[in-house]
Amino acid sequence: MSPQAYFGVNIPVVRLNSGHSMPLIAAGTAIAPPFPTGQPKMAVLDAIESGYRYIDTAAMYATEEAVGAAIKEALKRKLIKNREELFVSTKLWCNNAHPDRVLPAIKESLRKLGLKYVDLYLIHAPVTMEPRVLDLVPKEGDEISIMDIKSVWAAMEELHKLGLAKSIGVSNFTCKKLTKLLAHAEVIPAVNQEFIWHFPLQRHQLLKLKASESF
Repeated sequence: MSPQAYFGVNIPVVRLNSGHSMPLIAAGTAIAPPFPTGQPKMAVLDAIESGYRYIDTAAMYATEEAVGAAIKEALKRKLIKNREELFVSTKLWCNNAHPDRVLPAIKESLRKLGLKYVDLYLIHAPVTMEPRVLDLVPKEGDEISIMDIKSVWAAMEELHKLGLAKSIGVSNFTCKKLTKLLAHAEVIPAVNQEFIWHFPLQRHQLLKLKASESF
């Protein structure tokens, strides 16, 4: 896809099946070990000033508040005219991948971001952890189980209908998991964000599934 003007900035974009446009270049906010205090905000602010219009965060990254503070500062400094100039995505972490915890989870993310909606909300990974588990790597004794994809995705569809996320999708889903989700979905995922994708790991079957299902 050739570069197009996206909110006045020359960035390649793709139109999602939800009808919304998503920039193909994003500023990510995940890092290990965690950022020093104050650095995430400045990193996001610098990204916005440099022309990035897609900011990706997640509940598990612990950077949602920093992203929200950076957006507020960017508006104050007139680096952007309004909230609509940014595409913001965040993710449902595995400890909240329970049908009754999805809606509270996005509301908490929105509170931290200081936003009324996100442009994209993703299921971070196709597994479920106990609600008390907050770490990326579970500790000994922490319970990990197979996600009830049907019910969790139904909850994702509900928050989409409520306007809390303009588009919804998944992250790190295999062909098998996507096929299971699509068997019950009323809203087709707009995105399957892959954490690892490089020359030796091309995931051709996943690409074929996306093409066949019009992702």
